[in-house]
Amino acid sequence: MTDDLGHMAHALRLGRRRMGQCWPNPAVGCVIVKDGRVVGRGATASGGRPHAEPQALEMAGAAARGATAYVTLEPCSHHGKTPPCCEALVQAGIARVVAPLADSDARVSGQGFEYLRKHGVEVTTGVCAEEAARDHAGFFLKVEQGRPWVTLKLANSFDGRIATATGESQWITGPEARAAVHGLRASHDAVMVGAGTARADDPSLTVRGWGAVRQPVRVIVSRLIDVPLMSKLASTAREVPVWVVHGSDAATMTRRAWESCGATLLQSEVRGGRIDPHALLAALGRQGLTRVFCEGGGQLAASLLAADLVDELVGFTAGMALGAEGRPGIGAMGVDRLSEAPRFVLEEARAVGADVMHRWRRA
Repeated sequence: MTDDLGHMAHALRLGRRRMGQCWPNPAVGCVIVKDGRVVGRGATASGGRPHAEPQALEMAGAAARGATAYVTLEPCSHHGKTPPCCEALVQAGIARVVAPLADSDARVSGQGFEYLRKHGVEVTTGVCAEEAARDHAGFFLKVEQGRPWVTLKLANSFDGRIATATGESQWITGPEARAAVHGLRASHDAVMVGAGTARADDPSLTVRGWGAVRQPVRVIVSRLIDVPLMSKLASTAREVPVWVVHGSDAATMTRRAWESCGATLLQSEVRGGRIDPHALLAALGRQGLTRVFCEGGGQLAASLLAADLVDELVGFTAGMALGAEGRPGIGAMGVDRLSEAPRFVLEEARAVGADVMHRWRRA
């Protein structure tokens, strides 16, 4: 059992490295072990194919016969663009498959394990199940609820301000914290901002300093698409994807102008004068996104929190105070009692350069 835990931890690490790189598929890791020695490794490739198992089997070659495969999710059993992974494992002569939990996709759920057992492969489940469930939470949410996992990031002063009263915000946190944010972007399928942030900061929202990675989709949430066409996002939409989620009342000429820049437009339902957060995430889920990294602004953050659609909070807090006149990181939420406020559980807190990073999960 100790060996199973160690090898599965290895496979989970491989899968985590592919987060943000392989949507709409899950980031799966696979390790093949023969006589106590790792003979094959693989993880879901960029864009979702090839899957982890065939890559590990190719590396293992003939050594796969009689070996154990540690896979971080039930091997797929349906014919898609590639043959099922459970068939590949059987054909390679794998004797045992260890997996944490079943796939929640109805095309797979339980059927992959059943196929393996039917063909004489020993199947062990439940190893590192909690860790794997967290790693695949975005994929499961997309399959089961039709929406991606949402991480809300805030970089603010000690008193919770993201800018001075005049709008100056660069830079509240230090270079180490900013580098960590780029790493977080890389581990998500998309980076999302509201129109106010897109106008005020004119961000690129790309991953920089982390080598050759599949850039996340840049998502702008703007009912009227009131973001300048001279912005960095519009001018680079043909190089790195930009999706604009808008309301039905966005001007036709504005829509056409953004489409001519190369952006993809997604119309969404509007409630109370704003894009409905449930409809927003459903639209992103239909496009295949499993993990979204929201970087504000305040109104978008407030709407997601109020709708109980934030799965993880990541904060970077600097040792400075901007006072009550500074701009808050989260807009009005209408919370009158503490019992009404969304609660999160602290997962991690550590120094990042001169700042503090704290990460919280849904209670």
